[in-house]
Amino acid sequence: MNSMPADPVSPPTDFAAVRELAAADMQRVDALIRHRLSSDVVLINQIADHIIASGGKRLRPMLHVLAAGAAGYHGDQHIKLAAVIEFIHTSTLLHDDVVDESDLRRGRKTANALWGNAASVLVGDFLYSRSFQLMVELDDMRIMRILADTTNIIAQGEVLQLLNIGNADVDEAAYLAVIERKTAVLFAAATELGGILGGLPEAQIKALRRYGMELGYAFQIADDLLDYVSDADTLGKNIGDDLAEGKPTLPLIYALQQTQADPAKAEQAQSLRHAIEHGGLDSLERIIAAIRDSGALERTHACAVAHADAACDALAALPASNYRDALAALADYSVQRTF
Repeated sequence: MNSMPADPVSPPTDFAAVRELAAADMQRVDALIRHRLSSDVVLINQIADHIIASGGKRLRPMLHVLAAGAAGYHGDQHIKLAAVIEFIHTSTLLHDDVVDESDLRRGRKTANALWGNAASVLVGDFLYSRSFQLMVELDDMRIMRILADTTNIIAQGEVLQLLNIGNADVDEAAYLAVIERKTAVLFAAATELGGILGGLPEAQIKALRRYGMELGYAFQIADDLLDYVSDADTLGKNIGDDLAEGKPTLPLIYALQQTQADPAKAEQAQSLRHAIEHGGLDSLERIIAAIRDSGALERTHACAVAHADAACDALAALPASNYRDALAALADYSVQRTF
């Protein structure tokens, strides 16, 4: 029986329409998440309820649902796989917030701010193990291999990012290597698995994976840009958090490149290097002004758009459908959040 809703009369062109297309399946995904998060350990339930209540767009599981639709899938396994993907993502968020010492996510207090680091790490481990329980139930070695490889790569990305903190010599290639592992690889797995469920030819499965990878790049680059052009209500975290943590994200990397190449901006270059190497928000306004003056924001946005365009190009290999249009609309949405 086909669990996918029928295509709407007109193709989805904005995020609200995309969510509407996936809504029926996402309700089932959310119900499964709630069911499989339950535990007889009270603290796990408390933190799990906090995570669910914090909202979020559920972008990664929605990507999987839409990719399965674009692949013409007519079963129910995409619901369980979407939950697996969300569990993996949420567990990384719990661990990230501990490592970054964050106290705000999606406009709400983080779990580590409320219950402490130990509880957050352990519940993150619970979510990882729960995701693997769900994987085993699918009983598909190819799917399990992709997800096992993905979680391992994400862990490598976390360590790589940790090594880059405070390093003002990180270049664009090193930055992209981190976001490929930390962000893009899970997007790619989500879309690739949709193609596998739908039984697409290998070339189309690879196209879906390429779409997910490029979308992941675009989304994370745009997210890093938001740290310098948004506000706390929009961003859902403290402005300047990346700078405070000494994270050399692309706006900082581009600004540093531009100021170091101009002898007249030697003082700005030194301020940017100091901000990366020492973190802190003492000079936030001056640093943001230097980034804006350098043209780094526009250059970062252009980089995100290039990856979003590459994601859309990959979709040309798929048969036309409103699900394919929805995936294209998500690529546009990923970069429209910035300027």
